[in-house]
Formats: sequence, structure tokens, C-alpha cells
Amino acid sequence: MRIMGLDVGDKTIGVALSDPLGLTAQGLEVIRRKRLDKDLERLGEIVEQNGVDMVVVGMPKNMNGTLGPQAETVREFIARFKEKFGISVDVWDERLTTVAAEKMLIEADVSRAKRKEVIDKTTAVIILQGYLDRHTKNIKGT
Repeated sequence: MRIMGLDVGDKTIGVALSDPLGLTAQGLEVIRRKRLDKDLERLGEIVEQNGVDMVVVGMPKNMNGTLGPQAETVREFIARFKEKFGISVDVWDERLTTVAAEKMLIEADVSRAKRKEVIDKTTAVIILQGYLDRHTKNIKGT
């Protein structure tokens, strides 16, 4: 089962894909947002080219767990995505994922300019890997 992870922002969408076994997440690309129909068109190409069966979208929550205005934007995006592709979509709490991605890139000695280019893709990887780890843990029964 191939799963795609998305970090949906106002300007970009970070995209990650799982390996075919659903164990590891790899960054794929950052989509520079234009219009929703164009964004969905590119995501549709990725879904088709990679045989994506399911999508995990990071849900931006406030630190107290409530949903803010950006969460509503993501919900609308998810609704349009499901309507267009009919693929199962799950959400993952993305609190602090950008902070974790930034820290990981700094520790890897990635330049500030390069970090800006890949931060959303890295965040998508963290979202998807968290989801995969939880799923694997539930399968093993621990």
C-alpha cells in the first residue's frame, strides 16, 4: 500500500511518499501553489504515477489542541481532494513538525537557502513517518 503524506500550506504543498511496504517515508517534492485546480492536477499526477492508495494530511492544530483558521483551509482542501480522487484521506496532528524539520535540516548542516526550499517536503516526511510508525505499532499490537 503506497501512502502519500502532505503538508498543505498557503504557498506550498510538501509531498512525501511511503515505500511500497508502508514502512518508511521519503520526500518527493514541494509544489508551489498556484490555484487549487492546478495543485490538485499535480497531486493527481503523483497519485497516478506512484499508485497511491491513501493520503495523510497534516492538520495544523494550536498548541492547546484546538483548530484555527488554517485548519479550516486544510479541511476544505481535503474535501476537494476526496471529491476529485475518491482516495481515503486521514489527518495527522502536525504540531511542531516544522520545528522538528528545521532542527533536522540544521543538524544536517543544510544552508539556510536550501532549508527554505526543502522545509515543506521534510515536514511532509515527518508527518507521514509519524503516521506510518503509529500504524506499524498498532499492527504489532504494542
